[in-house]
Amino acid sequence: MDAEVYSQVKTSIRRALNIDLENYKEEQMKRRLDSWLVRSRLPTWKEYFARIDADADERARFRNYLTINVTEFFRDPNRWEQVRAEVLPALWKTSAGALKIWSAGCSTGVEAYTLAILMEETAALRRYSILATDLDRGALHKARSRGPYSGDDIRNLSQAQRQQYVTSSAPYFAAESLQKRIQFKEHDLLKDPFNEGFDLIVCRNVVIYFTAASKDVLYQKFSNALRPGGVLFVGGTEIISTPARFGLQSFGISFYKKV
Repeated sequence: MDAEVYSQVKTSIRRALNIDLENYKEEQMKRRLDSWLVRSRLPTWKEYFARIDADADERARFRNYLTINVTEFFRDPNRWEQVRAEVLPALWKTSAGALKIWSAGCSTGVEAYTLAILMEETAALRRYSILATDLDRGALHKARSRGPYSGDDIRNLSQAQRQQYVTSSAPYFAAESLQKRIQFKEHDLLKDPFNEGFDLIVCRNVVIYFTAASKDVLYQKFSNALRPGGVLFVGGTEIISTPARFGLQSFGISFYKKV
């Protein structure tokens, strides 16, 4: 896809879907778009945009495709064990009351349900809230519906966790008791305002798709949304360069504390 076509496609996507691709890495997005057009079996983007103007279901499928969703319960188990053993105990010690937690870019909900499982296992008698947000309406619908999830999605759950927190056979659904602990909400990380005062923000494997400038904006917004001493939990490959410029301090792989 050449620069002129990409510019036209970005404009059309902004008009049709209210998604601004300026914030995404160009070469990566070009490959995704080229692949999608081939799948559509239409020869040009002009014809494809005419299709989505006339077909709401196709428009929804395209929107969902552009918002990348790859996740599973307890993805990177060692990092989640650090949340259990180190991060949450430290946050409780410095918390003024209920813990305020945000799963930002929650995709199909498994990250938020992972948080709910952790909280039930470590702090069932204490007060906390979990906000889970995403731009992808299809993913949010699946999250609110508690699934369905595949065997791969739940592979990191222990046998005891499977028995207590998901249905007994495939396709799997998260327990209704977990869903009641979570508020799911549509939210655009780069355009919409953030709430403040969070103890823990989990945003994993989301910003890797953004440009360097957009990453900087997002990390500053996350820092502003954390209370002093609050923690930002990111993906294993999402290293924040010189976190001090955002008022953050690294303490191991994937974790940054607001100073």
